[in-house]
Order: sequence, then structure tokens, then C-alpha cells
Amino acid sequence: MKVATWNVNGIRARSSQVVHWIDGEEPDVVCLQEIKASPEQVPEPLAQIAGYHAHWHGTGGYSGVALMLRTAKFPEPPTFIHPPFDLENRIVVAETGSLVLASVYIPNGGKDFAAKVLFLREIEAWAGALEAAGKHLILSGDFNVARTDRDVHPVLRKDMVGQSHPERDLIDNLFSHGLVDVGRYVDPDNDRLFTWWAPWRNMRQRNIGWRLDYIAASHALVDGTTTCKSYREVGTSDHAPVIAHLRDLPG
Repeated sequence: MKVATWNVNGIRARSSQVVHWIDGEEPDVVCLQEIKASPEQVPEPLAQIAGYHAHWHGTGGYSGVALMLRTAKFPEPPTFIHPPFDLENRIVVAETGSLVLASVYIPNGGKDFAAKVLFLREIEAWAGALEAAGKHLILSGDFNVARTDRDVHPVLRKDMVGQSHPERDLIDNLFSHGLVDVGRYVDPDNDRLFTWWAPWRNMRQRNIGWRLDYIAASHALVDGTTTCKSYREVGTSDHAPVIAHLRDLPG
């Protein structure tokens, strides 16, 4: 199963890039964040992209997520839902059998840290409930937290929102519910494994960034054949897309 996630930082500005990317990669699961558009504002052909069950969840110029499932992999149209803690168009979920797929945009927290902490606690409890129910979760998107110092370029490491101990503890609690940080699992020692760069001073070209975008997958979906890569050269968003190849569930 090929899973792709990308914070596009405005789908209306980058719709042609996203179409080209999806056509070239043909992921089985596409998760987008910061679409900054209502469903009616999503440009064609993305709004009803051929070969995918697509759900757009946004209200305008802020936040918003999308989730697409490739019909060749998931023939039956899924029901897309939003958990009760989704208050700002930040998560969309689809369930197919024991597999739960979600695209998430966790709050930045710079202006409202308490709201970020609450969201992280709620999504951790939700993941725990899924684990207890025997479900297998793939949670992909912009987590807005660098899990360790290794996930921030040395010149940018400091005690601040996005790399604070309380946030990292909450993210670790989320992963404790049977989830694998696939990017780090595949490339455990890479201290330049970044997915976001500030849009100034050639930070992206110099690879001075943070790792904020994750694919978190149930242990049952990860094995020695799993791959995961961040594509710094793709697109004009301040985030790079991340693509993982996971194993299918047995049976």
C-alpha cells in the first residue's frame, strides 16, 4: 500500500502541482493538509479526481484537509467521518474493514498553545480507542511537532513551540498506541530528514529545516520491506510531500 501525505499550503495555488504529483505517483492513499479552501473552491480536476474516492474538508482561507482513496485499491466508496475533537477542519477519517485511514493537520500552537495540547490529548485518546478495538490506523499529515532534536537542524534547535518537551511527550503518547513513525523507522540516524523549511534565506535549498510531516502506521503494516521518503525537490509549498510503501494487512 502506497501512502502519500503533503501539506500543500493552499490547494488553489498548487492544484496543478498536486494533480501532476498524484498522476505521477498514483498513491493508494492521499492525505493533504492546509488546503485553505471549501469543497466548492477546490479547482477541477482535483475536486472530482478520476480514480479516487475524494473528500475535501475545509471552509476557506485557513486549515482544511483532504483524504483520497484509490478506487483500484479500495473499490467500495468509504464513509468519510470527522471525530468529535475536529473543531477547525483538521482531520478526516475513512474506515475500511479493520483499517482506519486519516489525514490530520495538528494545530501549530503558536497563537493558542492550549488548543494544540487539547487536540493532541484528544487524538491520542482516539488512537488508543482504535487500538483497543483491534483497528489498524494509518495517521498521516502535518503533526506540527519535531519529535526529537534530531528532527530539527542544529542551528534551529531551541525551547519553543513545535519542539517543546510537553508537545514531544504528547506525540510519544500518540505513537505508544501501536504506531510506528515510519520515516524514522526507515531512516533512524539521518539528522537532516526534514519536511518543512522557512520560506526565506534559501532554507529549503540549504536543507535547514524541521521534520513536521509524518506517516504513522500500525505495527502490523510495517516490516523490512517498508520504505519512506521526503521529497524536498517537489512543489512550491513550504512542506515536502512524504511517501511510504507499507505492507497490506494479512488476509
